[in-house]
Amino acid sequence: QVHLVESGGGLVQAGGSLRLSCAASGRTFRNYLMGWFRQAPGKEREFVAHISGSGLNTDYADSVKGRFTISRDNAKNTMYLQMNSLKPEDTAVYYCAGGDPFNSRLPAYYPYWGQGTQVTVSS
Repeated sequence: QVHLVESGGGLVQAGGSLRLSCAASGRTFRNYLMGWFRQAPGKEREFVAHISGSGLNTDYADSVKGRFTISRDNAKNTMYLQMNSLKPEDTAVYYCAGGDPFNSRLPAYYPYWGQGTQVTVSS
């Protein structure tokens, strides 16, 4: 069992930056692939990025590639999402997720979720 807690969301102007954190409980954090998803009002939850247990492999949605960077520190049981050059369309609740998903881009395959943190980008 893994308990996930996100932090770092907030209000930022377009072009600005935010760094999200996802703190995990449990000794098995390093065994899990971890992902970031987001959900805007009236839209489905969508994949943002994921990172392998070792941190060596990452994947990004095309919409954030080159602007967002996912990382993790297994010694601290924490995952991060550095978000630069933010756009109003990045506004959403951001969730971290963990597990051993069959398909790492689909939220249904992740068993562990945080409660979400709001990111609002003003134009």
